[in-house]
Amino acid sequence: MHSDLITLTTDFGTASPYVAAMKGVILSIAPHVRILDLSHDIPAQDIWHGAFFLAGCVPYFPPEAVHVVVVDPGVGTERRLLYTEIGPHRLILPDNGLATLLLRRFPLRRAFQILEPRYRLPVVSNTFHGRDILGPAAAHVALGIEPAHLGPQVHDPYRLPVPEPQVGETIRGKVIFVDGFGNLITNIEQSLLEQAGMDPKAGRVPVVLIAARRIARWVRTYGEAKPGELVALISSSGYLEIAEVQGSAARTLSAGRGTPVEVSLENRTNGI
Repeated sequence: MHSDLITLTTDFGTASPYVAAMKGVILSIAPHVRILDLSHDIPAQDIWHGAFFLAGCVPYFPPEAVHVVVVDPGVGTERRLLYTEIGPHRLILPDNGLATLLLRRFPLRRAFQILEPRYRLPVVSNTFHGRDILGPAAAHVALGIEPAHLGPQVHDPYRLPVPEPQVGETIRGKVIFVDGFGNLITNIEQSLLEQAGMDPKAGRVPVVLIAARRIARWVRTYGEAKPGELVALISSSGYLEIAEVQGSAARTLSAGRGTPVEVSLENRTNGI
């Protein structure tokens, strides 16, 4: 399948020459493509952040796009570089767990390790495989090469361990992502709250305990509460979120990824 669109996601930042070098390589091989920057502000070497970022945006792209992802603290080591087809989406990335959350949502259709020298630069550095291997491979895929020509098939991409909520009389979970507003996204899905009978719309109000604070104010949108108020809601990705209206819950609660969260019930109406 030919492609006119290659996206780039990295932890390079925008002040270095690294992103520009990747674009130059891609356009030298496939000058017809449009290159779209998704983000170059993934926190440095933060694979989990990259995995959450990809799960939140890749599903909304057309299947012909080729997504190149470089968050690669293991560059130069024995970790593999992969071409993957996850559901309808195509990603080229290090085999370090970046695809973990996408693989929870979509099946792995096929994957190949990128080893064929014809589809990389003639000289490969030890520390910049995004420029020398991943970018060239993406350009050749955009030109329509059969991905199986990149190298041997892979059946077991590495997956990061994903923290699962513990369900009993309460639901115990963790913060798994902090967005740019300081909103705290947990690993407690809306469907899990509903299965446990903790749907705020049913009049049995879930109370959230986090960082020694009790939050019983549930909203559908941030605008339903006053500035500075801590609220619970279902995020756009379908997970329990704790937010401070027009503020930062992460800063106010001194909370971050890994902070424990507990949800229990109160029998009263909540006005939601």
